[in-house]
Amino acid sequence: MPGSRTGRPPARRVPSRPAARPPRDNPVQRLYARARKAWDRPLTAYYLILGGSVLITVLGLVMVYSASQITALQLSLPGSYFFRKQFLAAVIGGVLLFVASRMPVKLHRALAYPILAGAVFLMVLVQVPGIGMAVNGNQNWISLGGSFQIQPSEFGKLALVLWGADLIARKQERKLLTQWKHMLVPLVPVAFLLLGLIMLGGDMGTAIILTAILFGLLWLAGAPTRLFAGVLSVAGLIGLVLIKTSPNRMARLACIGATEPKSGVADCWQAVHGIYALASGGIFGSGLGASVEKWGQLPEAHTDFIFAVTGEELGLAGTLSVLALFAALGYAGIRVAGRTEDPFVRYAAGGVTTWITAQAVINIGAVLGLLPIAGVPLPLFSYGGSALLPTMFAIGLLIAFARDEPAVRAALAMRQPRFGRKRAGGSGGQRGPRRWNTMRRRASAARSSGER
Repeated sequence: MPGSRTGRPPARRVPSRPAARPPRDNPVQRLYARARKAWDRPLTAYYLILGGSVLITVLGLVMVYSASQITALQLSLPGSYFFRKQFLAAVIGGVLLFVASRMPVKLHRALAYPILAGAVFLMVLVQVPGIGMAVNGNQNWISLGGSFQIQPSEFGKLALVLWGADLIARKQERKLLTQWKHMLVPLVPVAFLLLGLIMLGGDMGTAIILTAILFGLLWLAGAPTRLFAGVLSVAGLIGLVLIKTSPNRMARLACIGATEPKSGVADCWQAVHGIYALASGGIFGSGLGASVEKWGQLPEAHTDFIFAVTGEELGLAGTLSVLALFAALGYAGIRVAGRTEDPFVRYAAGGVTTWITAQAVINIGAVLGLLPIAGVPLPLFSYGGSALLPTMFAIGLLIAFARDEPAVRAALAMRQPRFGRKRAGGSGGQRGPRRWNTMRRRASAARSSGER
């Protein structure tokens, strides 16, 4: 091998290795990270409660108009009769929601006892002859004149949530919840008083919702397993006796899973035609207003079985959208209850979430044939002003509790309208180019000039 000019052998060149490429960013992981970051933001629960409840209410108004037209015409009423009443109730409920969302927590606690006393008084009036009236066999209504009626038992749900949350919170502050008698008294006796007044009218569906609220409050209060099981056993035994002694309730149990009408007491007509409506909807439905079952085949198409009409007209996509909205609303309520340090807020938020989710599960389960028909409306969705007003007030409670979190208050304080005022610039009072007051622009302006 010839040497170099210096007499040294030439150095061997080592082939250079290509630089290691950085790992490619997985778009799925990036999307998941962004979604999780957005999900963990302080305002997520606030927007879920507000947006979910508004969407459910608006979609419910549309479906009430579609499902109630035939029933109104059969009663020689205008086709939009039930829709106009529901729209009026939604407007009043929207005012209640706004007021409740702006009220401080102390005022909510102060209203607990007046609301409970008013609910009990109205529920007693229901049983007075000449004042109370029966609808579909249940003596749970008071006529307000004309076509307007009120069902006081619906306000009993709100009363039990507020009063029960305030009671348990005060006992927790005094460290009395370690004793079983303070855990049960007077919460359980007052709840049983409300249940007794409701059952005098024969409305077992509403009684089941109140029982679910009671168990939710006891669960959040940390009731021992033996105590919780004892109250559950007593309530289950009472419910079994009430079902066994009523042929109507036994017939409803016999219709679980029915696929065709039967002869006899348990004809299962409503349950079976609810399944027919869901089955005929397909994936995207037959079209808004094109339901066949609402033409006299499906009773209570705009109230208890409005979910079946939704499945027929909007299909599986529509029903899954409704389920997703209720799931988001339930998650947001649990999140508010889990992140607060105020005992009253935790119990009240948990009680409202239990109320809405349990009622939605019972209604949808009955339409699907998985549960007996309890006669309870779908919250915020079915026709009925008596059910809509207290429910929207309860949604306002959740919004107020979500706004009360320190991180949410800070985020809302920094938020400004998207279209702000123009900033003045230049001499002679001339305004410079338009710059919007966004949170990102304010954050960048707050940093020092040398910060990157």
